[in-house]
Amino acid sequence: MKATETRLKGCFVLEPKIFEDERGYFFESFNHREFCEAIGQEINFVQDNQSFSKKGVLRGLHFQKGEHAQAKLVSVLQGRIQDVVVDLRKNSPTFGEHLSIELNSKDKRQLFVPRGFAHGFLTLSESANVFYKCDNYYHKNAEGGIRYDDKHLMIDWQIDPKDLFFSEKDKLAANFLGK
Repeated sequence: MKATETRLKGCFVLEPKIFEDERGYFFESFNHREFCEAIGQEINFVQDNQSFSKKGVLRGLHFQKGEHAQAKLVSVLQGRIQDVVVDLRKNSPTFGEHLSIELNSKDKRQLFVPRGFAHGFLTLSESANVFYKCDNYYHKNAEGGIRYDDKHLMIDWQIDPKDLFFSEKDKLAANFLGK
């Protein structure tokens, strides 16, 4: 596994070693020891989540607050997405900045998102199946959200806003107050 830290400290892109031949391919999608060595910290995932979305579905930007904050390891089992994270760590030099990266089922890259980030994604293919591991259990009373079109963040979602689909909860999300 190759791990590359992004410009947002603690956020890593992980690239697996894929073994291909005429039969297909094989790769190790998660190895706890190698993962922790690659990111330089011990993370114990306790919950796996999976979502299926049609083209144009935008999920996020979501986060869990306080003691219920979650680190995530995001991957795409089928399709392709634009994955976006926002640094919410007030003491971070990149507080209020975001990272946008394509994840897809072809190259099988993963994104490790540490605690203290908002996370969301947009389905770019006709459909996408997204899988992510969390290091803390979901807690409804600790959830929060930021509007996808927040003027401070200026995220380029790569699709005309009229072609986006989201939940009622995401439509009502708060604006980010920035630096």
